[in-house]
Amino acid sequence: MDYSYESEHTKFMRELLEKNPQLEEKRMAARGVWWDKKLDKEEQKRFNEANDPMKPYVYFGG
Repeated sequence: MDYSYESEHTKFMRELLEKNPQLEEKRMAARGVWWDKKLDKEEQKRFNEANDPMKPYVYFGG
């Protein structure tokens, strides 16, 4: 088996990051805005309890 295949996307991303090493730092900063957060267990509990259960046949009936 030939494991040396590299997709066009992978090649593009590898070359992009080689040419622009500052992108990794920007990516990590942007990730911190949306993903790297501490979860507040009490807030999460209140959020889950506030959800109304979905009614069956939501597209029919009232």
